[in-house]
Amino acid sequence: MANARTTSQQGLNFMDITDHLELGTASSGQSPSKQRVHFPPQPAFNNSLAPLMKKLSKSGMRTNLEHFTSFHTRYYKSTYGADSAAWLYGRINDTIYDSGADKFGSHVMRFEHPWGQPSLIATIPGKSEKTVVIGAHQDSINLFLPSILSAPGADDDGSGTVTILEALRVLLMSEEIVKGKGENTIEFHWYSAEEGGLLGSQAIFLAYEKKSRDVKAMLQQDMTGYIQKTLDAGEQERVGVITDYVDPGLTEFIKKVIIEYCDIPYVLTRCGYACSDHASASKAGYPSAFVIESDFKYSDKKIHTSDDRLEYLSFDHMLQHARLTLGLAYELGFAEFT
Repeated sequence: MANARTTSQQGLNFMDITDHLELGTASSGQSPSKQRVHFPPQPAFNNSLAPLMKKLSKSGMRTNLEHFTSFHTRYYKSTYGADSAAWLYGRINDTIYDSGADKFGSHVMRFEHPWGQPSLIATIPGKSEKTVVIGAHQDSINLFLPSILSAPGADDDGSGTVTILEALRVLLMSEEIVKGKGENTIEFHWYSAEEGGLLGSQAIFLAYEKKSRDVKAMLQQDMTGYIQKTLDAGEQERVGVITDYVDPGLTEFIKKVIIEYCDIPYVLTRCGYACSDHASASKAGYPSAFVIESDFKYSDKKIHTSDDRLEYLSFDHMLQHARLTLGLAYELGFAEFT
């Protein structure tokens, strides 16, 4: 989660627009990205999703996160950041090939950046180029000495990274999805340099805006595993649904998806600023939303340190975020947007 300048300890919230000044102005008002999107009134694919939900694996997420956090850091300017991205690319590619989806056009690509760590984009073609995006950020940071100190980034955002990877794995168990029978194209994004000011996602959505890409929805999963402060406060674990700097219509539909497919409720909460990559999509004119592990006031305070470690996370809770991700991707993959 981008909640402080990497060059400072002053807690300054920021979105570094220096190299992306065109974001939000690069397409005309008549382009698809500038049109209001109408979301389904209710989830409609429970019968198809029920057997898929049973395939989601906590152990798979744990295995992936154990390896992902074994890199000294995933700082976007470091060789470790490039190495971790290469490993993640391999896991995504294997997931696609193991499902056989590559035979029908599914693929993963590197979106290159000048700082060395690429963003990664997995694409599952549908009947149209209307696109649903699921996102997380792959980089981590230690705010004290980013280039030197360790930053396992288990929660921020290793948890989101493996959550959406697991959702992708199970989504590709659907023959209809794999064979491109969904109404819309589905993309999974793993952004580089979120901690540098949403740099990777800004570059991607600027490119999409310039091409007039028709993105109908974007969901960001940033921090999906820490619930201890919620439990310590005597409250039930819940999915945090962010209500500021998001699209109200998409957020309303996400609430319905949580009710339909998750075993825990949601709580409405505010981040207070454009705190993750959904803000880049929103600035480009695309409907975006953001969910987090808890009420924002109970979110993980170990992030951006060497102590953001796997042992503090709940894989049961991450499973709920995977259920949400799978449910939303499938529902919107088959939605008939006008």
